Amino acid sequence: MFLAPCFLLLCADCQSQGERMDRPPAVAGSFYPAPQEELKATLKQLFKNAVPSKNIQNVIAVICPHAGYVFSGEVAASAFNQIDPAKDYENIFVIGSSHHIAFEGASIYSQGNFITPLGTVKVNTGLADQLIKNNSVFSNRTDAHEREHSIEVQLPFLQVRLKKDFKIVPIILGTQSPEICQRIARALRPFLNTKNLFVISSDFSHYPSYTDAKNVDKATADAILTNSPENLIRSMARYEKKGISNLATCLCGWTSVLTLLYMTEGNRDVLFTHIQYKNSGDTEYGENDRVVGYNAITISFKEKKEQSEFTLTDKDKKDLLGIARNTVVHYIKDGKAPDVNENNLSSLLKTNCGAFVTLKKNGNLRGCIGRFDASEPLYKVVQEMAIASSTQDTRFLPVESNEIPELEIEISVLTPMRRISSIDEFELGRHGIYMRKGYRSGTFLPQVASETGWTKEEFLGHCARDKAGIGWNGWKDAELFVYEALVFGEEK
Repeated sequence: MFLAPCFLLLCADCQSQGERMDRPPAVAGSFYPAPQEELKATLKQLFKNAVPSKNIQNVIAVICPHAGYVFSGEVAASAFNQIDPAKDYENIFVIGSSHHIAFEGASIYSQGNFITPLGTVKVNTGLADQLIKNNSVFSNRTDAHEREHSIEVQLPFLQVRLKKDFKIVPIILGTQSPEICQRIARALRPFLNTKNLFVISSDFSHYPSYTDAKNVDKATADAILTNSPENLIRSMARYEKKGISNLATCLCGWTSVLTLLYMTEGNRDVLFTHIQYKNSGDTEYGENDRVVGYNAITISFKEKKEQSEFTLTDKDKKDLLGIARNTVVHYIKDGKAPDVNENNLSSLLKTNCGAFVTLKKNGNLRGCIGRFDASEPLYKVVQEMAIASSTQDTRFLPVESNEIPELEIEISVLTPMRRISSIDEFELGRHGIYMRKGYRSGTFLPQVASETGWTKEEFLGHCARDKAGIGWNGWKDAELFVYEALVFGEEK
């Protein structure tokens, strides 16, 4: 599979370290005007011509081009118009793919600040050093940043758009490996929240004709909008194998975009919005037989609408507990589940929901099995889980008939799982946790917190070690999901 960057020249794997020093502008006067007043006037006009704000709430990332302002500046301004100018960001991660050197992993500039004709852009050097120290996939080699334009050209837009001071974390990817992009995504995923902004710097197709560029760029953008890394990789490979004349790449900064998709993949609260498309042939300086494509895309968290809380009446709870106990009694005695008369059940009990059934004997756990997927009516799930918890929990021997009178039954009706990017989104006692790392996974129901008195870190650590089998600290780089549960049990 051929996944080409714009221009990538190999060099020796040298790493520049030393005293802290600011990074001066490298492409002022070529990619954008060097005189301060001229640059301000240019940006003012670009923002005026760009797509205005669509009032998208909770923007956490933008994908925007990094070519010369006369070619891609309007599309870039359209992307930056979507961010809240009054927002006080903790960090802005500006991520680009190297155009000049190839190296493993990514380089974070931690030696000082970035300088543009509009002034100093502060770098969060403390966070940069921390990321480098804690993740072998990051380095602080300065040669990756010295001539690189993909970060620099984004900064004047931020300086003009944002009203409050901000700090950046400038990251250049030297890798061409999707696996390395996954590692980078895991390291950055904890910062993917509304407190931070990710600026993903990338042009799209390079050098096909105007018509071919529109077709290729739409396919690539559509793949990105699916929030699937695999869809993006497949789409690029398909078009790069078609033999389209002069097509050097479908996506100049594909590794940067892929890294973002690895961070957002599977998160149902993430919304991708296409803002604008143009290519260099749409400008007075471009030619139609050889163009470069530009897309502006925003990534945001969906607005959480107030929804009616899922509640069960006392009769609903009594009916479910009765179904669970009757099922255990009949299945243990004759190996068959009893029939349930749906006519006696409310519509809520016929709603598809996930649920756990927990059995206790003299206050001690005797069995607990459940399912998250909401593919069957709630009463059927409870019946199936009552059978499973009494006969299939591998931690215990199957329940025997003489034990049934001593059993206490508890049911946990689950809300759909939601992926989180930070444990700050996990509320101890309210949320259950489900973690997944490779082929291993484990969960704790919300009530485990109150039953044990564990702290949040202990709750996560025990789940990682005791349930998922990934070690005490395994949750730190695992996929984390939260859910809530409506819990009720039999009264003694």
